[in-house]
Amino acid sequence: MLLPETFDLLVLGLGSTGLAVARWGAAHLGERVRSVTVYGGAASAPSAETDALGAAGVRFVFGTELVEGDYDVCVASPGISEFSAFFARSREHALAIMGEPEFAWRLSPEHWIAVTGTNGKTTTTSLVNHILNESGRASVAVGNIGLAPIAAVDDRAPGSWFAAELSSYQLATTSMLHPRVAVLMNITPDHLAWHGTLDAYAAAKRKIFANQEPGDLAVVCVEDAGARAALSAARSTGAAVCELSHDDSGAASAAFCDEGVLVVRLNGVEHRLVPTAELRIRGAHNELNALAAAAAALWVGASDEDVRAALVSFTALEHRIEPVAQIDGVRYINDSKATNTDAVEKALTAFPDEPVVLLLGGSDKGTPLEEFVEDVVHSTVRAVVCFGDARQRFLDAFVEAAGRHDIDVAEAEDLADAVDVARSLAERGDVVLLSPACASFDEFSGFEERGRAFKELVAALGRDAESA
Repeated sequence: MLLPETFDLLVLGLGSTGLAVARWGAAHLGERVRSVTVYGGAASAPSAETDALGAAGVRFVFGTELVEGDYDVCVASPGISEFSAFFARSREHALAIMGEPEFAWRLSPEHWIAVTGTNGKTTTTSLVNHILNESGRASVAVGNIGLAPIAAVDDRAPGSWFAAELSSYQLATTSMLHPRVAVLMNITPDHLAWHGTLDAYAAAKRKIFANQEPGDLAVVCVEDAGARAALSAARSTGAAVCELSHDDSGAASAAFCDEGVLVVRLNGVEHRLVPTAELRIRGAHNELNALAAAAAALWVGASDEDVRAALVSFTALEHRIEPVAQIDGVRYINDSKATNTDAVEKALTAFPDEPVVLLLGGSDKGTPLEEFVEDVVHSTVRAVVCFGDARQRFLDAFVEAAGRHDIDVAEAEDLADAVDVARSLAERGDVVLLSPACASFDEFSGFEERGRAFKELVAALGRDAESA
């Protein structure tokens, strides 16, 4: 049985995920759910939302991680590590503990396409969702992309698909989750504080394949060493494995570029799709994202014609190499979602022929910088602006390389200052790229707020230029 016929529900965390699960539980009280209890954590406090849910029958416990009582099902928010004391204590009080996507899947297990990876998963998930909807197959984008799957379960149309972006946090606590198509784009060091080690992080990513079976599809980017190491896990289930890379791997199922055209081969049958030049999303990494999404959509029945049309109509997502403005011959690009060095390196492939003024900084993740600096100085970057809490470490890393490679290195106090400095360094024909390689929490609530702040600052530059 996926879940008991009726159950007492425990929820950990008061973020958007925890509240979404609590709302679902409240809606089903007296039916499938006997009780809903939410432990908010040590720093939690009441809010208007918790007051409303409390009035609907949800019990809240604030200001503690000392769980009491007995529960059938515990759903932990993704911010609560499976290695934390809070998680461990909760396990002692519940028959089953899981993350929210696993819980939603157990409630509605049909027609899931799941996408994970350190980078690229949001764009790939959005592309899958776009292609399916454009081909007449109802689909909803859920998961780490913004909408919790549990929030879409009750209103789900029969036969519709969930295109689910799943983070390592969300995958770590899965045990039964079974996507019909599972996509792994890449694995590079990230979120190590949550997982403890890179091996644990990679193991969480590999769990996306764990319950697949013959008739399913696993898409693995063999161009990335971390993802390539998961090939054996993907093959062990009996699912078809589509090897994703720019070059044809020769496998029976592969997705690749052939003379500038996207090609997907599934069980020996080739689908020639569109020239890469016709894509409206730029960069070598976005070619891989498009190939992965196309393979997933073709596997579940989308036609070549529908996939072609959807690929060329898809536009850049907010905060992901998003064009903002052109001012005095300088293009401004918002890539605030690039919160690690690997994402920045991928973003730079979108500008192979344009000089780049790169804005780096924010809340430091402590990622090693030696290889990153070498890659940046050998790209089209001609100036770097280091800002925020991480600015000194990035500045120190670039100063020595700058002298050897004729690259300007500057520093700024915060994002607003960084935009001003970038404006002073940029020349006509340049690209000013916010691709910060850091989290945003030194100054903002998330990469979304940072990206929108960047766009507002650029808009102000445009107004100043018009009035000059």
